[in-house]
Amino acid sequence: MNVNDYLYSENEKPLDRICRDGGFTSIFRTICCVGDSLSSGEFEATAADGGTLYLDMFEYSWGQFIGRMCGSTVYNFSRGGMTASEYCSGWAEAQDFWNPKYASQAYIIALGVNDILNMSQPVGTMDDVCDEDWHKNNTATFAGWYGQLIQRLREIRPDAKFFFMTMCRGGWVGDREDKIDAHAELLYKMAEHFPNSYVIDLRKYGPVHDEAFCNAFYMGGHLNPMGYRFTAEEVTSYIDYIIRKNPEDFKQVAFIGTPYKKL
Repeated sequence: MNVNDYLYSENEKPLDRICRDGGFTSIFRTICCVGDSLSSGEFEATAADGGTLYLDMFEYSWGQFIGRMCGSTVYNFSRGGMTASEYCSGWAEAQDFWNPKYASQAYIIALGVNDILNMSQPVGTMDDVCDEDWHKNNTATFAGWYGQLIQRLREIRPDAKFFFMTMCRGGWVGDREDKIDAHAELLYKMAEHFPNSYVIDLRKYGPVHDEAFCNAFYMGGHLNPMGYRFTAEEVTSYIDYIIRKNPEDFKQVAFIGTPYKKL
């Protein structure tokens, strides 16, 4: 056995090695996914009148696929159409999602499509995120609301690990590449600003959602069951890569949320 096969290889890119069993993502025994329809396992069905029904089927979400792959408890705090502003300004409170009983070792946040692309909310900058009195002083931009989300979760579980997901290339992106690039750039700055934070950059390293991809993995404007499973493998493989590349950051994952620490 060559232990180097388990470690990060020089010049390795995040998705060069695909994990179908969760890889080192399984070191997190509790994971919370916060997102929109693409995180809630949303499917499109045809209604009796010929219109479209949008159904959140959480058992098919990539988060629940991750839970089954890793044997971890995965909380899915998502809903079709969700935005960071709606999540923070009342929806999460109404769902009791801030309850400390849901505190997790890892948080995967996948928001921005509805905020920036569908509602044309300004992306904003890190200047919109205040480290003190954030619930009052953050600016009402995507950056301000996203920052508030992170800040409130860190208040609940300060030593948790955070993973921020960028958007894909192609597919429903259309001619809005500049906004999606600005979103990705912001997430890297968020990861620099907040401790224990990393970017899952599917925009840079994930496949292009071109015609062939969509034929295989989409059903209408959302993913099909294979697409959500595929996304789960992308996410776990990316997190596995981050852990292998930064093993010192993850040695004490078992102590997250406990009073213990190895000095």
